[in-house]
Amino acid sequence: MTQEPTSLRSIWARTPRTRRPKSRRHQLPISSDAMEEAHGHRPSSTAGRPFLSGLCAAALRRKPLGAHGSAAAAATGEGLVRQLGVLELVLLGIGASIGAGIFVVTGTVARDAGPGVTISFVLAGAACVLNALCYAELASRFPAVVGGAYLYTYAAFNEITAFLVFTQLMVDYHIGAASIARSLASYFIQFLELIPFLKGQIPSWIGHGEEFFGGVISINILAPILLIILTAILCRGVKESSAVNTFMTTLKIIIVIVVVFAGVFEVDVSNWSPFMPNGFKSVVTGATVVFFAYVGFDAVANSAEEAKRPQRDLPIGILGSLLACVLLYVAVCLVITGMVPYTLLGEDAPLAEAFAAKGLKFITVLISIGAVAGLTTTLLVGLYVQSRLYLGLGRDGLLPSVFAKVHPTRHTPLQSQIWVGCVAAVMAGLFNVSMLSHILSVGTLTGYSVVSACVVTLRWNDKGTSRRSLGSMSIWQEGVLCLVIVALCGFIVGICYRFNYAIAFMVVAFVIAVAASFALQFRQVYVDPPGFSCPGVPLLPIISVFFNMVLFAQLHEEAWYRFVILSLIALGVYAGYGQYNAVPSSSENSTIGYHGIPTEAP
Repeated sequence: MTQEPTSLRSIWARTPRTRRPKSRRHQLPISSDAMEEAHGHRPSSTAGRPFLSGLCAAALRRKPLGAHGSAAAAATGEGLVRQLGVLELVLLGIGASIGAGIFVVTGTVARDAGPGVTISFVLAGAACVLNALCYAELASRFPAVVGGAYLYTYAAFNEITAFLVFTQLMVDYHIGAASIARSLASYFIQFLELIPFLKGQIPSWIGHGEEFFGGVISINILAPILLIILTAILCRGVKESSAVNTFMTTLKIIIVIVVVFAGVFEVDVSNWSPFMPNGFKSVVTGATVVFFAYVGFDAVANSAEEAKRPQRDLPIGILGSLLACVLLYVAVCLVITGMVPYTLLGEDAPLAEAFAAKGLKFITVLISIGAVAGLTTTLLVGLYVQSRLYLGLGRDGLLPSVFAKVHPTRHTPLQSQIWVGCVAAVMAGLFNVSMLSHILSVGTLTGYSVVSACVVTLRWNDKGTSRRSLGSMSIWQEGVLCLVIVALCGFIVGICYRFNYAIAFMVVAFVIAVAASFALQFRQVYVDPPGFSCPGVPLLPIISVFFNMVLFAQLHEEAWYRFVILSLIALGVYAGYGQYNAVPSSSENSTIGYHGIPTEAP
């Protein structure tokens, strides 16, 4: 068992009796009752205080990772089990990514970006590499507890921010699962129609979708059936679901490589001209659309409680899967846009249609098999991640306790898994994918930005600095303010670029962001974490936050409305339920206990 170094204890596990009164990081303007709540001494009821003050005190709580969560469950034999090795983790990340980007989004984005869709995938991949380095550090630092971005935010910032990140991420996962299920159903029907006597005989409402009310409602019967089957596999156990993912991911990687080599001989370089027919702006906008195709690496972070050697294997799984995905995406985009003019690419099955246009029927059959395998693993991993996030919030009391239950023999969060399967099935069976795609990527960009900021804040060493704070603001609060300024400036730069505002506004916003970055660099003292260390802190995470917010500004307006409306709804849910039921810690002397982790090899 590996024990976390005691240097992290000062971040989460200080009690009021041992905390030094001069620590700047904790000079927050909250009451002593709130500080008690932040360390697990929360009163059983907040009825004795005004609603707003109680809400603020609860919202500012942070999570000290103790022995009550995964450790207590593991001790009773009812927790998750560690069965995933490094290969399974890498394939888990690839399985979550390869499928949606290649077989679904490519054709849609190429209609606007042209062959420049390749650059869209490169830009999104570059942003994700920055984010993946941040995820890798935090996954290595906190390898014992499920939760991913939600967990990191809860530990680094506060309870309300963590809950908001969860809600934004979860809507992205639900929408993504529904859209991928419909695409999987469409590919499955297309595969069946390769049989001569079935061609044209299958009604559209079975797999392709039949629209009503102007396309808002689109009935699809096969998509919910596929979701039910995958949910049943996940409910049987992580060993069984991992075996399915490993087999299908390996199959689709082989198929993608074969397709790329076959397509190279059919490329007409004239199809790449013009490379960006609608300008670079459409390429940047396309990058925000394909951004969710890389979300597989954060699925690896959510498997922390089921990895055999998490402190070593999680960073390898995160970075290895992402780099493999970037290479495969770029290769496929170049091939399909070179084979067929981008204006002729289909939206539902662009890869198969590109080879069909060249008369390569046998490759079309192979692509259909790869598409079915690819979308299956993407959907399988997406459902897996959702259930683990619900499990984390159920354990912390921010959601009903039914989500915290783990089956005693299957060792899976059965209720959470069934819930996410049902939600995805309803959405996939009733709603139009094109309508849902306009509001994707909001949660992903939000989560990635906050995780990058978490790396910076958790590296701060308040006791190591002798610098004075600004007025009544602590050094910790000053650093958080600088991070917010960087994020806002990134958003402003993105807005100015999108709407062609005067370049002077972009320059001013960029200069302010640089000034805030200098303050973060020279006003704070940083310490190296145990395990994997993200290079270039704080510069690299700052660039990550800035770039994520530039991409955020390129989203459709409906996505912005969704962000605001969903945040308000989440605040209402937290105010009415979460603040009264959350349990950030369970004991007076709770520490960061990495229970159940096997000893790492030197």
